Formats: sequence, C-alpha cells, structure tokens
Amino acid sequence: MKNTIKLLASVVAMTASVATAQAEEFRLGLITPPPHIWTKAAEAFGAELAEASGGEHSVSVFPARQLGNEAEMLQQLQTGALDMAFMTVAEVSNRAPDLGAFYAPYLANDITHAGRILRSDTAKKLLAPLAGQVGAVGVGYGMAGLRQIVSRGEINSAKDLAGLKLRITPFEPILDFYNAIGAAPTPMPLPAVYDALANGQVDAIDMDAELIWVLKYYEHADTVVQTDHMMFPMVGLVSARVWAGMSEADRTMIGDLMAKHVDSTIDSYIEREAGWLEQIEGTGTKYVKVGADFFGGAVDEWNGIWSEKATSLDALRAVAAETE
Repeated sequence: MKNTIKLLASVVAMTASVATAQAEEFRLGLITPPPHIWTKAAEAFGAELAEASGGEHSVSVFPARQLGNEAEMLQQLQTGALDMAFMTVAEVSNRAPDLGAFYAPYLANDITHAGRILRSDTAKKLLAPLAGQVGAVGVGYGMAGLRQIVSRGEINSAKDLAGLKLRITPFEPILDFYNAIGAAPTPMPLPAVYDALANGQVDAIDMDAELIWVLKYYEHADTVVQTDHMMFPMVGLVSARVWAGMSEADRTMIGDLMAKHVDSTIDSYIEREAGWLEQIEGTGTKYVKVGADFFGGAVDEWNGIWSEKATSLDALRAVAAETE
C-alpha cells in the first residue's frame, strides 16, 4: 500500500512537472526598431499566442538589437538561449546559401510580385533544411520593401557609384552586387546609419522605402534613386532545440501563428510602399527612377556568381516567371 501511494505521488509530481514545463514565456529578438512593421508583427504574434494558449504561453519581444546583432542572435537560437527571432533572410543565407537566390537583382518586378514569390511552394520548400543548416526551424516568410539607393552626392548613372562607400547589410549576395558595380560596400548596423550618412562616414546607403522615410535618411541626401533592384525577405525562426522540446500541439499552434504574422508583413508592404516612395519624392531631394539597364553588366555578373552558389536560383526564376 505504501509503495502504491509513493508511486501515485511520483506520477502526480511528474504530471505537474510536465504541465509546468509546457507553460513558457518565450523570448523573441529582432534588429528592427519598435515602430517597424516587423516589430509590430512580432508583438501581435505574442498577443495572439497568449490568447490562443489560454495564457499558458507568452512572448517577450526584444527589438532594436537588444539581444545582439543578427549573427549573435542566430548563435543564441542554435544553443537555445534565444527561443525565437524574426530575422533577415540575408543573415540566414550566410549559412544557407540557397536562400541567397532571393536576392537576385530584379527577380521581382515590383513589391506585389515579390510577395507572390515568397508565398510560393518553391520558396516554402527552402525552409525545410534550416533546422539542420542553421539550428533553427523556419516557419514562414515576411519581407521589407524593395531596395533603393540614397546618396550624399548626385547620381546620374551607375558609374557615379564607383568607389563610393555604400552602406549595406553584411551578407554575400548584396556584397557581390555592389562589388560588381565597383562601389565600396560598407557593412554597418542599422542604428549607426543615420549619423554615418550625416557626417560622411558613408557616401550612400542601400535601404528600403520605409526606413528612408520613417528614419529621414533623405535629410542628408542629394539623390534618392528608386531602383527596386532587390527584394528583402524576412523569416520567422524558432530555435531547433526549443522546438524539439515542444509538444506536437504547441508546435502546430506556434508555427501556424508565427507564420500568419510574418506573412502579414507582406501585405503591409504591398499596401504602404507606394505611399512612402511618393512622400520621399515629395521632399524636394533629387529623385530618379531607373531600371535594370542602369546597372549595366553588374546584374549579369551577379547572376554568374550566384548560379554556382545557390542551386535554388533557377527554380525561383521559374516561379517568378509563372507569377508575373
């Protein structure tokens, strides 16, 4: 009888322990500032997860590189020190080169087309290997706006970019593109960009319309060139170690909700990008619209480099052609 009571007590204790382990406050990191669309989507994900789980799960969102830069946060995801992140595909592509194909110059005709590419089955299949490649489970894509160029000097042709210190996000696809142009690509974290452009530490920046407008980069520019030359995807990630410890029900709930909210950023940019560009054009800063011909042979040079680095490039080009 005593043994039976001890056994029952042990089972009760184990059950209580499992129940406690299932309730979780997750930490989610991003590099974007609090007002940014990605940050707002992360907060909305946390709120809906808390509601859907009946308060069992919550998400604390840490924007603006509070937990480190993306390379550091990716390392934290790998060890399980960080639970989740909304991260640029750029950073992830440093470890998963096939994702670099998303940055093919002029893969997308416009922001709406970029969204269709990211929502394709071909794009989604590229998420499957991430757990093994980077130590994090990819649940879905979001995006920022198409890339534009802001310059302290006058820009009339791509030749004017030659030799300029041009701020980039530090990853290979964009580095290869600006090397092909002959610029001097200069990696720099987002919080440093405004002052660097203002004081001449950099001559130009590669940026999307949202941040050009919201963070007022145009204030220190002589020229804004609307190039629309690259899409800029984001991916919702969960630490593979954390994922492995979840119940199947929690994986489904968390995966579906995170995918929903990262995907919502696509609609946000489709809806708002044209307005930001119009506002930038209306500031009085010289505003130039160009197409792929502006960059001369740089586009072909990039394609030659990345056709060998990313086996997914042909498949994504086929999707882009099908979804035009």
